[in-house]
Amino acid sequence: MDFPARIDVHHHIVPPVWAETLAARGLTSGGWAIPAWSPESAIAMMDQQGIATGVMSVTSPGVHLGDDADARDLARAVNEYGAEVVKDNPDRFGHFAGIPLPDIDAAMAEAVYALDVLGADGVVLMSNAHGKYLGDPDFEPLWAELDRRAANVFVHPAQPPMPLLPGTPAPLADYVFDTTRTALNMVLNGVMDRYRKVRVILSHGGGFLPYAAYRFTGLTSTVVDRNRNADDLLRDLKRFYFDTALSASPSALPALLAFAEPGHVLYGSDWPFAPQEAGTYYNHFLETYPDFTPGQAESIDRGNAEALFPRLAR
Repeated sequence: MDFPARIDVHHHIVPPVWAETLAARGLTSGGWAIPAWSPESAIAMMDQQGIATGVMSVTSPGVHLGDDADARDLARAVNEYGAEVVKDNPDRFGHFAGIPLPDIDAAMAEAVYALDVLGADGVVLMSNAHGKYLGDPDFEPLWAELDRRAANVFVHPAQPPMPLLPGTPAPLADYVFDTTRTALNMVLNGVMDRYRKVRVILSHGGGFLPYAAYRFTGLTSTVVDRNRNADDLLRDLKRFYFDTALSASPSALPALLAFAEPGHVLYGSDWPFAPQEAGTYYNHFLETYPDFTPGQAESIDRGNAEALFPRLAR
């Protein structure tokens, strides 16, 4: 790539207050160490990987670490830090605001503040909030608020409410499982049907949703409203957007492209939790993949994201 062009919708920020809070509580991201991050190191990585803009988000465990009051304070501090990074480098960074679910009142208040006051480009939700998945009826007011604003919603996986496999950090297996679990929960509970203005981006190629989508729709006729058939469920599953982070591989990318609607695949790096060497590998596969349709590679790199983030359009 001759010049930085990509829009990276899966770029993690590590605000000092967030990293310090996790360290003080002995927390990690599902057993994965919290890496160093700075705007300068991020820009250096982006220049090397052909990325023009990184849309930042905190990763699991998010901003709600168990106490509602602490979560409100941490969310505000994280989001104001991210907004300052964007203010200093508006062309190089965007910002998904952290939301303190499962505290629904605080989550709604922070979403409104982040979108309306801080100018966030969307919000990031963990795939489950202390065991409550994103299709939970308690979260309906938040979805309604986000739908009113036609907001971008980035769903990042969290550790599911079960023990880690011994010797297996959650990002290796549990994260792809939990992304798929929350996406199916949202569809079966009608979130994607009722709130059609929100644009929901699933991390890591949607977990294994593209691979298993037709299995889901073929087996759910006995557990959903009789007024919604398999075609309705498939339509709602196809409303999701997907990033390519750790998913532009010889087996995952063809399945993703076969399932996703046109315009619904976006570039993602997962840096700095995914090492730069991984980014080089997946970028090479994207750049040499032989079966893209005309213009598809450029759309994944940038064009599809420009439709979701008009301020970044060239």
